[in-house]
Amino acid sequence: MPVSERQLTAFADTHAWRIPFDTTPRHLAGPGDARHVTHGLAAAGWTRTSDPLSPEIVLRSPDHRYTLQFDPQSATSAWWRLRAEPTGTEPGWHAEFGALVPAELIGQLTDNLLGSVPTAQPDVLQVLHAANWETDEQGTAHSPDGMCRLELRHLGRHEAPSRCIETRERGHGGHDGPLIWRAYLDGRTPTHLVNAFVTALADGAPLQRGIHDPTAHHSVVQQPSPLTPQEVVAAHTARLRAIRAQARAARRRQRLTTTAAATAASNPRPAARR
Repeated sequence: MPVSERQLTAFADTHAWRIPFDTTPRHLAGPGDARHVTHGLAAAGWTRTSDPLSPEIVLRSPDHRYTLQFDPQSATSAWWRLRAEPTGTEPGWHAEFGALVPAELIGQLTDNLLGSVPTAQPDVLQVLHAANWETDEQGTAHSPDGMCRLELRHLGRHEAPSRCIETRERGHGGHDGPLIWRAYLDGRTPTHLVNAFVTALADGAPLQRGIHDPTAHHSVVQQPSPLTPQEVVAAHTARLRAIRAQARAARRRQRLTTTAAATAASNPRPAARR
């Protein structure tokens, strides 16, 4: 399901009048444009399986393993739900993201579904410590402003701990103020996807938002961005082109692997003579 010219024009029309402002920190920037996620998956070949006239969006990957649900009418705090079905060699897993999680962070995770899995992965706490987050031996990390926290949650003796990330208002006794947003990645979520989300979260680079965006937290810092609205749209379009190329390359590798396996199966080596 490629992104149509009409959809790209609608995205451009939305941002044409919105002068971008560099907004930090990321965890307080607000959700931004959900099309950062949905356009990216469409460019990768995901298809919509939900009612086109419904506010709920359900996208499914070409191999039918992954499903993303976006439900702005959800009765729970999770508007985004990403699920992976188990395969013969990999377990299933799921992740959930609240309404005010920046779409750029979710998009960084979903973009990494396309690429190859890195052979070496740093520990998620190492990623956060390098970004000046405060970490401890219990697997907890706090952002420099103390409003965003990552913690490990052990649900069973034989299960890997899940990661829960919460952004809260400042409370009287620490991280106990009203919830702003929550993200949950279960213990079977691949490490490189967890790292992709966390790296994007802790990145000090600003996100682009409109001035006085009502979904951004009142304590965010905003500065006029050097980017023009046209450059914001051009960057979005260039990202979609890169995703399409990456998805085509991945499908090509898969076809070659499948063909090679089928050829090997149909032409077994003759038994060695004694």
